[in-house]
Amino acid sequence: MKENILMASDMNDYFNKKKSEGGGYKQSNSGGNSGGPSGPQMPNMNFNFGGGKAAFLYVLIGLVIVLILAKPFTIIQEGERGILSTNGKYQEQALLPGLHFIVPIIQKVYTVDTKVRIINYASHLETNTGRESGIVGKRAITVLDKRGLPVSIELTVQYRLNAQFAAQTISNWGFTWEDKIINPVVRDVVRNVVGQYDAESLPMIRDKIAAEIEAGLRKNIASLKNSPVILQSVQLRDIILPTKVKDQIERVQIAKQEVQKAEQDVQRAKQDALKKAAQAQGVADQARIEAKGKADAITINADAQAKANLLISKSLTTKLLQLKQIQVQGKFNDALRDNKDAKIFLTPGGSTPNIWVDTKDVKQRTTAR
Repeated sequence: MKENILMASDMNDYFNKKKSEGGGYKQSNSGGNSGGPSGPQMPNMNFNFGGGKAAFLYVLIGLVIVLILAKPFTIIQEGERGILSTNGKYQEQALLPGLHFIVPIIQKVYTVDTKVRIINYASHLETNTGRESGIVGKRAITVLDKRGLPVSIELTVQYRLNAQFAAQTISNWGFTWEDKIINPVVRDVVRNVVGQYDAESLPMIRDKIAAEIEAGLRKNIASLKNSPVILQSVQLRDIILPTKVKDQIERVQIAKQEVQKAEQDVQRAKQDALKKAAQAQGVADQARIEAKGKADAITINADAQAKANLLISKSLTTKLLQLKQIQVQGKFNDALRDNKDAKIFLTPGGSTPNIWVDTKDVKQRTTAR
């Protein structure tokens, strides 16, 4: 296109030069005609298309059209990796996020997601799931327990593609690597773990089952070449047992609850009996302590009285007794002045009076006789 434009420009310059020189375009004044043409004239052909600026503009437009149609570049977003294919062969290193130029037709870039993805194994699938959302819903895993009874396991597995070996993973497993790595490994591990136990015991060892499933998944995935997947977490959500097994477990639980209630009643009765016995023992101890206190008080008083009597007896002398006799005799003398009919009986030895009877009182007088 550029060569055609240059040829047209050269031809235009050539004809203009010839015109100025008069070559091939001579004019004659024959017949007295001045200024009239002597023969046919060559038309003036203008092949100027605007010079070099227009040519550059046309070339630029052509290049833009070629770039739009061929698209020799690609943009990788964050959380993604690009798998570069050259003539059908994948490059070993994945393309990092950013702008990358490629050779059209010969090279092609496939984008893979390296963000965390989720598989939900559930009895009821949700509608808002899909590859685009990063959440995939699958049916709950049905396995057979130790006795061959069917059990459904619901769990959630979080994982992501190992960005370091993304190209090798796609080369070995293809773009459906999730269905070839995660799903079959999860189902195989769950069957092996749950198949070791009876269905009745599964709810009681739930934490143990969850730990064994996660350990088995990590071991199997880690054994794969180039570690294609990074396992984030495994969550055991529910263990769905057959109806007969559930009813049997409920009956056993009710029986256990009744036994526990009976044991609690027995313990409560024992506690009440012990409490009453303790109270009775406390009352008896209190009575014994009080009786002992009273006896001790009497003993103490008796001992004190005995000691007092002993001290008194030791302190008595003949002169002191004579003094006491004189004092008592004086009191009786005073009494006889007021009651001359009174009779006084003296103890042997006449130390102190023993009985004093008022003879004026008829009752006392009769008794005295």
